[in-house]
Amino acid sequence: MPPATSAPILVVQSAEASAADAAAIADLCGSQTPEQTSEHAWRLRGTQRRERVAAWCETRRLDHAWIPEGRRFADLKLLAMDMDSTLITIECIDELGGYLNIKDQISAITSQAMRGEIDFPESLRKRVALLAGLSEEVLQDVYDEKLRLSPGAQQLVERCKHHGVALLLVSGGFTFFTERLKERLGLDETLSNVLEIEDGKLTGRVLGGIVDAGAKAAKLRQLARRLGAKPEQTVAIGDGANDLKMMAEAGISVAYRAKPVVRAQATHSLSYSGLDGVLQLFDHGKIAG
Repeated sequence: MPPATSAPILVVQSAEASAADAAAIADLCGSQTPEQTSEHAWRLRGTQRRERVAAWCETRRLDHAWIPEGRRFADLKLLAMDMDSTLITIECIDELGGYLNIKDQISAITSQAMRGEIDFPESLRKRVALLAGLSEEVLQDVYDEKLRLSPGAQQLVERCKHHGVALLLVSGGFTFFTERLKERLGLDETLSNVLEIEDGKLTGRVLGGIVDAGAKAAKLRQLARRLGAKPEQTVAIGDGANDLKMMAEAGISVAYRAKPVVRAQATHSLSYSGLDGVLQLFDHGKIAG
C-alpha cells in the first residue's frame, strides 16, 4: 500500500533530545505521534505547520530536517566526508602547531580558511611553513594522543559497510592521518596532502598539488562515475568552505557542526548530533535493525 501522504517527514534529534522535546514539537507543528528511531531521535509525519519549527529547534539546541518519504540509506552508493572537525574532532594542523607553541596562530588561519575568508591553498602553505623544523615523530604523537573520532563516526562507517556504501575520505589535511584512518576504519579511498619531510623534520612545504575545494569535488565526481552512482545515491559531509564544491556535487549534503556559510548551502545541517545523525536523515534509517 502506498504511503498515506507524500509530505516531507520531520526529523528531530540531538545528543540530548528527549521524548518531551518530541511531544512539544509535535504539538507545535500539528503532526502525528512522534516515532522514536533512536535514543535521541524522532520522526514526525503529517505535519500541518512548518513556519515556527526552525526557530523553535534552534532555541532548544535540536537539529531538525525535512526529509522525503522513502529515501533509504540502503540505496546509497557513495558517502564522502571531510576529515578534520568532521570524521575526527580536531584540526590536525592546529595540534601540530601546539608542539611549537603556535597553535593559536595556526588555528586563527584555519578558522579564516574554513569560513571562506581567505584562499585555502594560500592558507595551507602559510600554516605548513610555520611548521618547518618540527620533528616527524610529532605526527605520530598527534595521532596517538590527540586524534579522536567524532561521536557517531564508528556507527556511520559500520552502517555504510553493512549496506555496501563506498566510503571516501577527502581532506585538506595530510596523508599521514588519512592513511591511518583508512586502515583503521576500512575506508575505500582517501585524498589528502603530502607533507615534505627531510632528515626526520618537516620542511614547511607540501609535495605536489594541494587538495583544495576543486580537488575534493573532482574526486567525488570521479568515484561516483566509477561506481555508477546517480546524484541521489551520493552523500557528502563537511564543515568548512573548502567542502562546499564537493557538497554541491552530491545529491545530499550534510553540514556537520559547520561554519555558517556551509550550513546555509547544505541540504541538511547537524549541529547538535553526532555523525550517526546522518542515518536519521533517511526514511527507515533506524540506528538498530
